[in-house]
This record gives sequence, C-alpha cells and structure tokens, in this order.
Amino acid sequence: MASYFREATGIPGPSGFGSATTAEQVTEGIDASGLTVIITGGNSGIGAEAARVLALRGAHVIIGARNIESANGVKQSILESIPSARVEIIPIELSSLKSVRAFADKFLEMDLPLNILINNAGIMYCPFQLSEDGIEMQFATNHVGHFYLTKLLLDKLKTTAEKTGIEGRIVNLSSEAHMTPYRGGIRFDKINDKDFYNDKLAYGQSKLANILHANELARRLKEEGANVTANSLHPGLIKTNLGRHATVAVAALRAATCVLWKSIPQGAATTCYVALHPNVKGVSGKYFADCNESKTTSNGTDELLGTKLWDFTENLVSAI
Repeated sequence: MASYFREATGIPGPSGFGSATTAEQVTEGIDASGLTVIITGGNSGIGAEAARVLALRGAHVIIGARNIESANGVKQSILESIPSARVEIIPIELSSLKSVRAFADKFLEMDLPLNILINNAGIMYCPFQLSEDGIEMQFATNHVGHFYLTKLLLDKLKTTAEKTGIEGRIVNLSSEAHMTPYRGGIRFDKINDKDFYNDKLAYGQSKLANILHANELARRLKEEGANVTANSLHPGLIKTNLGRHATVAVAALRAATCVLWKSIPQGAATTCYVALHPNVKGVSGKYFADCNESKTTSNGTDELLGTKLWDFTENLVSAI
C-alpha cells in the first residue's frame, strides 16, 4: 500500500525518488558508457523511453522488438537527439521460443559483453489464444519468453561480470496486477484451458510469474556466487497502448484512479533506477515501485511456488 500512497502524493521514498521522478532525473550523473544493455519491447512506451535514457547515459543499447519499423523510428529519434548514441535492433517475438532463440543467437554472434538485461515487453488483457508453441499467449509472452531469453543469455551475463568486475543486473517488469491472479497464484494444470480463461486473471498470473522468476533466479545466482542480481518492479499506471485489448476496462480504471497515472518519462524511472542506480548495487530478489523497494503479496514471496514455477517453465521450454 505504501507504493499507492507515494503514487498518489508524489512524496519521495527512502531512495530520495518517488512517483513523480523521471528516468532522466533518476539517472542524472550516472556514467553507463561501459555497459551493454538489452531491453525487450524498446520500440514503444516506457521501453522506448528507457532505451533513450540508457543511451543518453552512454550505454550500448540493444532493442529487442517485434515491430521493427517502430523500433527503427525509436532508434532514429534517439540518434537525432544523441548523435553519439549506440543503438542496435534485433527482431524478437517473445511468444515464439524459436524467435527468442534466434534473438539470443544473433546477439551472441555480435560478441558483445552483456551487463544488463531488461525484460520489459509484454501484452495485457488479450482474448484467449495460444502461441505457436501451444502456450496461452499472455503467459507465453510475459513470462515464458523472458524466462527462456534469460536462460539463453545468463552465461554471457555471468562471464561479463566475472571479466569486468561490474555487477550484472536482470530486471523483470511486473505489475501490481500480480495481486489478482487465479486462485493459488499460478494455474499450472490449466494454463492453456480456454474454458477457464479470464483475461484479467491471466494477466495477473503472468505478472506474478515475473516476480517469482526474478526471486528464484536471485536465489540461484546467490547460491553459486555469481556477480549478477535479479529484481522485479511495478512501473506504475502509465498512459501507453498496453491496454489496447480492453479499452473499456482501462478507461474505467483511468477514471477511478486518475491521480495515480504517470507520464511515460515517469513510468520508465523505476526501470532505469533498478538497472543503473548505485543504490541497487548488491540488491537482489527484491520488488520495486516508484524507485523504492516495495512489497508483494504472499504469493510473490512464496519460495515453494517460485521453485515449482521454475521447474514447470524449464519443462515447457525443454519440451519445445
């Protein structure tokens, strides 16, 4: 509830930042010129703004995008305002494990270091459909695709951190919608069941999965002594096209919570904070909102649920 209070009032939290902070403000004075960052969904919304600000701070930014035309537009816009920016685009369709593998292979062929992976892309409230791999689309896009991408790039993150001495960071974008998943959190036995599908609960399930994935990954990384952290975050209620599949519901939500909605520069702030800020060095397995540590539901801290989800997802990606 503290995050809702900060969103409504704009009062900064312990970090010194709050809901009104922009991505540029939260990264002011930070030199990211030696870092390589991958961000999925960097072709629109808060992903595009995060990509711009990371490039502004000197990072080499790799945008993973489904819409290449849109991504090229973002790249051109960044280069026009920041001529020295280093921005690359690699196609990715997160609902397709084949596409995720192709993205990872392409990046690894570039022989670049990898310091930060931002799992940003997502879909929301879409009608029931299965991905090409036979997985419910919100779960496939928001969780499984990012789980697989992280798995494929994890060794690169770890070796980069070991060679450079610079901490690697993995950032999963979740949502306060994780508070409203199906009963029990993750409906393992009915992930692909059309008869029991609810678009809002399915979205909540996928966002809970983002948190559990980050937490379990953080535990495993700590156990092996890797210099890589993993955290999740709620970017806030933001005026983007993410809710295009449920325009009436989103309009009603905006009307009821108008004081909580952020601009895109404000919405990208927590992503950039968790990815770059020195305050977050060594912090892992935490959930952030408004550039401050926040709390999840009990499902979000359930280690057994996290382990079960990890094994379930491993089996999914191994079977395809």
